Amino acid sequence: MSYIYDIKHSEMIKTEVFSPKLQDLAKFAKVISHPARLSILEYLAETKTCISGDISDSLPLSRSTVSQHLKELKEMGLIHGEIDGLKINYCLCNAKILKYKQLFDEFFKDMTSIDSDCEIQCK
Repeated sequence: MSYIYDIKHSEMIKTEVFSPKLQDLAKFAKVISHPARLSILEYLAETKTCISGDISDSLPLSRSTVSQHLKELKEMGLIHGEIDGLKINYCLCNAKILKYKQLFDEFFKDMTSIDSDCEIQCK
């Protein structure tokens, strides 16, 4: 069972009380919430090809740090990592990325169409 902690009310809340779509979106948001993982995704997108070898050579992160973040991205399905001899080829999973982009677009769509005067305060 998954739980979230409500600091204001000091209680545990089961995440299952929320829709599967919101649970999925929250899991995705958690995975991309780290700048290192965003940097890895950005790097893979910029290269426009699968990367063979050590990504840490191209990022300001240690090999073990990159490895841990690659694992998180792979578990979420945002990247593929296939062993090719002694190297691993890393590629973006465009279908998954598109899925989550559409979920975010859909989630925020109704929020951006609200006509309220709080934008004055939000600037």
